[in-house]
Amino acid sequence: MRLHHVQVACPPGGEDAARRFYAERLGMTEVEKPADLRARGGAWFRSYDADGAVAAEIHVGVEDPFAPARKAHPAFVLDTVADLEATALRLEVTGGEVDWSQRTTFAGYERFHTFDANGNRVEVLAPARGTAPM
Repeated sequence: MRLHHVQVACPPGGEDAARRFYAERLGMTEVEKPADLRARGGAWFRSYDADGAVAAEIHVGVEDPFAPARKAHPAFVLDTVADLEATALRLEVTGGEVDWSQRTTFAGYERFHTFDANGNRVEVLAPARGTAPM
């Protein structure tokens, strides 16, 4: 079994905010939704590995009424702590909130938490220095 994608929600009209976060701040690529699903709104994003294979996919769906996920969250893993720190800096300089308070609380990883532009919790992590990816 493999994970195909994770879905988070946004309010009606929240797609542009999602694009700013997932594409501009996290560096994911927006992909076109299938024709049968476009009328529902939302947006889909992917990240690719060095070989061009899909490494992560997130679907942002419109939900009305909307309530952001404050505990449940996707967790994106980066290759190195340097990548993690660079991503955190990119988030911070573009107005994002980065919480390092749990940086070393997950054995074998360093991490931070943030919130997407619609208020959903997001975790970003990388193998701790000196550890092999798990």
